[in-house]
Amino acid sequence: MIPFERAWPYDIQMKDVYVPSCPFCSEDNVLLPLRPAELKDIKSGKKRLLVFPCCHGRVTVVDADADYLLTDTKLRKG
Repeated sequence: MIPFERAWPYDIQMKDVYVPSCPFCSEDNVLLPLRPAELKDIKSGKKRLLVFPCCHGRVTVVDADADYLLTDTKLRKG
């Protein structure tokens, strides 16, 4: 089972990857420095360092599905 406190939702819009809010600074609609093609690599087992452009918070993305990025860092309380 995926640990929900380490998962963060994302959306793909016109070949750009967005998160509804930053887990570190709560900025809304953050454009990630990540491409949909890179998500395929992550889904196949490749890890990716992700730096949020709004506040420079860092996580390592270890897996992804159609809706969530799974990271190595706790992003939610509980």
